[in-house]
Amino acid sequence: FPNGNGGLRALDRVSFDIAAQEFVCILGPSGSGKSTLLRILAGLLAPTSGKVIYRGQRLTGPRREVGFVFQKSNLMPWRTVVENITLPLELVAQPRSQAVSRAKEMVELVGLAGFEDTLPRDLSGGMAQRVAIARALAHDPDLLLLDEPFGSLDALTRERMGSELLRIWQARRKTVMMVTHSISEALFLADRVLVLSGRPGQLCLDLPVNLARPRLETMRYTPEFGDLARQMRQAIGEI
Repeated sequence: FPNGNGGLRALDRVSFDIAAQEFVCILGPSGSGKSTLLRILAGLLAPTSGKVIYRGQRLTGPRREVGFVFQKSNLMPWRTVVENITLPLELVAQPRSQAVSRAKEMVELVGLAGFEDTLPRDLSGGMAQRVAIARALAHDPDLLLLDEPFGSLDALTRERMGSELLRIWQARRKTVMMVTHSISEALFLADRVLVLSGRPGQLCLDLPVNLARPRLETMRYTPEFGDLARQMRQAIGEI
């Protein structure tokens, strides 16, 4: 990034592959380039060097096959739940009846049946993020990118939303990459965890999470979970 002092290097020689339907979490200290990496993968930000290969082709900009959920839900306050979810479908001129039908399907998927006509001001933080996830899934992307989607939620709601996200992933089996600051959350959700170093972000650990699925809350208290958490804390402590 240009900053008047020769530029700021956010990431440095970060290279990895992701398999179809894999759930990958990205973890690292503040300023390690996690959000920058996600925006590059979404085609929202062009890398100054290197490249992203998606399905055998170089990624040069946003693609319809990629959905993105930001840290804040960014719902339009004057639109209902269904109307917020239909927005990306309206942008590609999908007939309204089809868009509404798809939005209602997504409402069911994220567990918000009965709130179709509710405005954002009447939703809790967790409910608003469910709408954001539904909106990102509305156009049926193959890859879903999430940038700390639960970071602003309280601890109990955050855990509940993590379980909800797993349920959605198991139902639709999208490829998922999610940025988080929580070791426990990353291990509970992911097949793999990528740990980035401090700025400029470098990949310092690529950790397979060999825990059985479906994941249960009781897994957080097992020796296997604790061993994986220790490996991640050690990697972060050495950054």
